[in-house]
Amino acid sequence: MATKLTQDPHSTRDSEREKVLEVAIGREVRAFRRQQDITVAELSKITGLSIGMLSKIENGNTSPSLTTLQTLANALSVPLTGFFRRFEETRQAVHTKSGEGVETDREGTRANHQYNLLGHIGSNASGVIVEPYLITLTDTSDVFQTFQHGGIETIYMLEGEVDYRHGDEIYSLKPEDTLFFDADAPHGPEKLVKLPARYLSIISYPQNA
Repeated sequence: MATKLTQDPHSTRDSEREKVLEVAIGREVRAFRRQQDITVAELSKITGLSIGMLSKIENGNTSPSLTTLQTLANALSVPLTGFFRRFEETRQAVHTKSGEGVETDREGTRANHQYNLLGHIGSNASGVIVEPYLITLTDTSDVFQTFQHGGIETIYMLEGEVDYRHGDEIYSLKPEDTLFFDADAPHGPEKLVKLPARYLSIISYPQNA
């Protein structure tokens, strides 16, 4: 009777983590090389590493030794730790299940404009804050055309119809329509055409704003 072999889950996770590290190192090596306007062939001559080996390193297809990394660091005039910077950064994800968004009031919110914040990541490597909202308008909601705030906003219409003002223009938004705009201009629902209306509002702005 054949014996079924099972793979050690710890071994699998270690292998996956090693692969992620190889890719992260490769990206940094390529980025530093390009910043200094050095070709792969030129780097090969400087370091004594073959073009094929450098290509494997940059594509994350091999795990370079510390000696090799030190050689590359010296050739590119960067600290050895520079090759690991992105791998060490904490990456965040927010999963909000249906109906679990946090109901909130935003600055300037009008009566019966229901805002559900679907997730929020604060300080992050990108330097950008993104706030996704699910907005619901009913027949008791006010219209208000002069919201103003910093950043860029994207609206994606899910249900209903709204005439939406941005500056001097009015856009008729229907399901699956998208409106992308500079949020510093006055904007907001001009006319609630078909209710209830629901749309995603995704606002992005610099962390230091």
